[in-house]
Amino acid sequence: MKFRTEIEVPELSNKLDYSSKALFIGSCFTANMGEYLQQYKFRVNINPFGVLYNPGSIFSGLNMLLNDKQFTADDLHYQNGLWFSYSHHSSFSSPDKDECLQKINSSIKLSSEFLKQTGFLFITLGTAWSYSLKVNKHEVANCHKTPAKEFERFLIEVDEIIERFRYFFNALKKINPSVKVIFSVSPIRHLKDGAHENQISKSTLLLGINKIQEDFDDCFYFPAYELLLDDLRDYRFYADDMCHPSKQAVEYIWNKFRDAVIEKSCTPVMKEIDAIVAAANHRPFNAHTPQHKYFQQKTIGKINKLKAEYPFMDFTRELKILS
Repeated sequence: MKFRTEIEVPELSNKLDYSSKALFIGSCFTANMGEYLQQYKFRVNINPFGVLYNPGSIFSGLNMLLNDKQFTADDLHYQNGLWFSYSHHSSFSSPDKDECLQKINSSIKLSSEFLKQTGFLFITLGTAWSYSLKVNKHEVANCHKTPAKEFERFLIEVDEIIERFRYFFNALKKINPSVKVIFSVSPIRHLKDGAHENQISKSTLLLGINKIQEDFDDCFYFPAYELLLDDLRDYRFYADDMCHPSKQAVEYIWNKFRDAVIEKSCTPVMKEIDAIVAAANHRPFNAHTPQHKYFQQKTIGKINKLKAEYPFMDFTRELKILS
């Protein structure tokens, strides 16, 4: 007898490999998947605005990348000793205005070029609930601890999700006609919105993505949300906050993601990288023996062999440890 429902994830017809670039944008769950690819030395760009949750902020950010927007001091706000942008996560905030601008504009410049060349765009939507400033109706990506009374809360409707994506995607296709978009809905529960409101939000996102898949070619869906809620389906697979997936759950979803999205021809290289990272992390009792020196040089040789074939791979951390 089966006591769980294992979800079969459809595989992409054209998968990602080491010649590909992939940009990840959206909730912290998209960072989880992007960081796995980064760990395996794929060419990725992860959350150029920091973590974003709602479709409005995500599509606004993507349009900024398409237009290579450069922020000025007029785009920043100052509060609680920090300069910040309502379009960015607090990881871009700084006590120094120039440093804040430099971080924001450097990320946009790098990510704008990356988006125009990427083969894969992964978008993870977290919530359909959004906030706008009452003073100017500006939709924000992050409230930055501004008092709640300054904002209006609203639910982004399905039709608006579709239209905002349409505007962005049509512009992107003119510049990057071969790009593929893979959507997912974050399995993270936004219980601060309320349990019922969280379900309304996730349903809105799912309906929007479903319609996008019907209306646009080169748009796909990866069922991260369903894998946690309908496949694993147990509080054992949640972190202590009972909202985020546990490390074990994230790894399970990553394995499903890997099989559905990454070419199997990449597997030997990924195993080689696993061995290199494990070797770099190894802590011997005596690091000065001839045997360990040989072990280090052998591992460096493996790195050099991979870099000869894949010059973009970054082994800076591993080489620093091994040298």
